[in-house]
Amino acid sequence: MSFPLLTATAVLPAVGAIATAAVPAARRTAAKWLALLVSLATLVLAIVVLVRFDPGGARYQLTESHAWIADFGVRYELGVDGIAVALLALTALLIPFIILAGWHDADPLETGSKRWRPTQGFFALILAVEAMVIISFEATDVFLFYIFFEAMLIPMYFLIGGFGDRAHAGSDENAAAQRSYAAVKFLLYNLVGGLIMLAAVIGLYVVAGNFSLAEIAQARANGSLHMATSTERWLFLGFFFAFAVKAPLWPLHTWLPNAMQESTAPVAVLITAVVDKVGTFAMLRFCLQLFPEASKWATPAILVLAVISIIYGALLAVGQRDIKRLVAYASISHFGFIILGIFAMTSQGQSGATLYMVNHGISTAALMLVAGFLISRRGSRLIADYGGVQKVAPVLAGTFLIGGLATLSLPGLAPFVSEFLVLVGTFTRYPAIGIIATLGIVLAALYTLVLYQRTMTGPVKPEVSAMPDLRARELVVVTPLIVLLIFLGVYPKPVTDIVNPAVKQTMSDVHKTDPKPAVEAAK
Repeated sequence: MSFPLLTATAVLPAVGAIATAAVPAARRTAAKWLALLVSLATLVLAIVVLVRFDPGGARYQLTESHAWIADFGVRYELGVDGIAVALLALTALLIPFIILAGWHDADPLETGSKRWRPTQGFFALILAVEAMVIISFEATDVFLFYIFFEAMLIPMYFLIGGFGDRAHAGSDENAAAQRSYAAVKFLLYNLVGGLIMLAAVIGLYVVAGNFSLAEIAQARANGSLHMATSTERWLFLGFFFAFAVKAPLWPLHTWLPNAMQESTAPVAVLITAVVDKVGTFAMLRFCLQLFPEASKWATPAILVLAVISIIYGALLAVGQRDIKRLVAYASISHFGFIILGIFAMTSQGQSGATLYMVNHGISTAALMLVAGFLISRRGSRLIADYGGVQKVAPVLAGTFLIGGLATLSLPGLAPFVSEFLVLVGTFTRYPAIGIIATLGIVLAALYTLVLYQRTMTGPVKPEVSAMPDLRARELVVVTPLIVLLIFLGVYPKPVTDIVNPAVKQTMSDVHKTDPKPAVEAAK
């Protein structure tokens, strides 16, 4: 029996979470190092998965299948395609940086405080989220996916509600109330989406008789499973609603700014760069593959919602006074681009959307983590409380600038390639939608450059005059992310080679081909 590599990538952080939580209270530093080592070991396993995956091979590879709840047709089935492999690698890559960036975020508060931050619990919850996200990318049984799609809400709820931004340290009661509100809002929105999806999962079982993604897709393809048009559309809407909440797509996005504002910077990165990717990934894996006709039926409405997300998120980012809320609304705009690429139903659009998931994870991590280092020094999230930082902390300002330029998709940095592919893929089939979406690029330049100008340039404010530059641990966090942004901006081929075959198979699922050019190339 071959080694269950996919199971190991999910079980290792899960076991690490239990072990980290069990470390004695007085051994906080040991708990941190244990969590970091477990995350690095998980990264090694993810690299092994990446190396063993053959882009030209079978659609789902490294598969595992075992009976689980036989009476209800539920199996423990895992497998990865190129899209899942790319996102699994992204998750495993970001978690060590998240742990390092949050190294002191759960330490005890100042001497004399009655509050205690359970350090072991903080890092254990991060590892638990990693385990659940990874198995969500690997699951090819719909019911198995649903369990972990919902289960990851629990550790995220405690990370948001139990560990707040240190900018709130001066008003414990108010801070606790705001964290509680953000955590409950996050949980309720996603639980409602999950409950609607559960009804659709049950409906799928009634129609198909099992939960196996491969078997259902095969039955749909060979005609042995036929869904009535109305049934397929209702099931599609049940799945899509849950994924749109997680993504987050306008108008189901309102939980995200509160959650990111009240979280520590590493947890904010965990939300938007890791957890939210499960929503857009699931649109590709489940919505398009299980319900191809309903996906095409819903495409016009989804494209409109995606464009609204792009413009709405960017406009609200322009007007923000809080750094974290600005990044949150920028992410809503970027997720609009991702969903636009998915439902453009072109190979360029879907390749760009998948690449965008990876690149957005890296660029948002870089920008938000540096913003977190900035906020921890000043003790404020308000943009107006900064000014002239580049004169006293030039390395911090420089890395913040690169993260910001990546957010606005500057050519030469990774997000540019993915955003360009999404717009090209959209324009070839829906030119009007593509033209309107480009306004998001202009607005991104506006909110990013204004943010940098107001925080980093101008006269040095007295409150930041003694601000220290990035320390060694912080440089270890930021430098690899900056290197990746530049490398993938110049040479995205390693990622596109992995995802393109999976995108072609997804296009085949929905019986779509790329539109022919309006003007044939000259011979």
